[in-house]
Amino acid sequence: MSRIKLAVFDMAGTTIHDENSVAKSFQKALNQHGYPLVTLQEANEKMGYSKPQAIRELLEIHEPDPEKITEELIMTIHDSFVQGMLDFYAEDPSVRPVEDAEAVFEALHGMGILVALDTGFSRDITDLILKRVGWDNGNLVDATAASDEVEKGRPYPHMIQKIMSELGINDPKSVIKIGDTEVDVNEGHNAGCLMSIGLTSGVFSEAELIPHRPTHLVASLSEVLEIVKAYELAYQD
Repeated sequence: MSRIKLAVFDMAGTTIHDENSVAKSFQKALNQHGYPLVTLQEANEKMGYSKPQAIRELLEIHEPDPEKITEELIMTIHDSFVQGMLDFYAEDPSVRPVEDAEAVFEALHGMGILVALDTGFSRDITDLILKRVGWDNGNLVDATAASDEVEKGRPYPHMIQKIMSELGINDPKSVIKIGDTEVDVNEGHNAGCLMSIGLTSGVFSEAELIPHRPTHLVASLSEVLEIVKAYELAYQD
């Protein structure tokens, strides 16, 4: 029997192919609402966070008057971002699973390991993506958590804890986390996961992930499978 019970994957950039569309939409929403100096690099640095939190942090940089940074302004910008993402994920032909994602999910299931997704997206965007790629039927993905369903999104551990509770898993040392941003890695650490694996083919480079102390670095999801197999073999011995 597998010691690892659950693998929690990020979505955009990790299991869902992304050509910087999320960061571009995020930047565009801020630019349109009076913050034209927000750069794509700044938007990229906030990938993985819950989007309202990311908007607030960028406003704190670009809005000289703190009194203007209101919940109303944050949600107005967020609503624009959400609509842009809903349009993108509904229509854009580039939306598809990462090449090896489904094979890895199936292989993990074959080892008795549950597969879950968590994301900085809100539930409406999450559900649209799941439907678009055919992951909404429960066959490949056992549970999902969106950032607006918990008190705090990544890097806080609440989404992983929500998934664990739903799936009846009590020990975080039977859980591994996989993602392409620093907040993915830190979420795994903060949840006490057995592994917090950084994927270098997404938003963050190897050099950018290393300071956050991932337990492993991989260039593809298939390498995650090899790490899991090696761990389970050593555990059996």
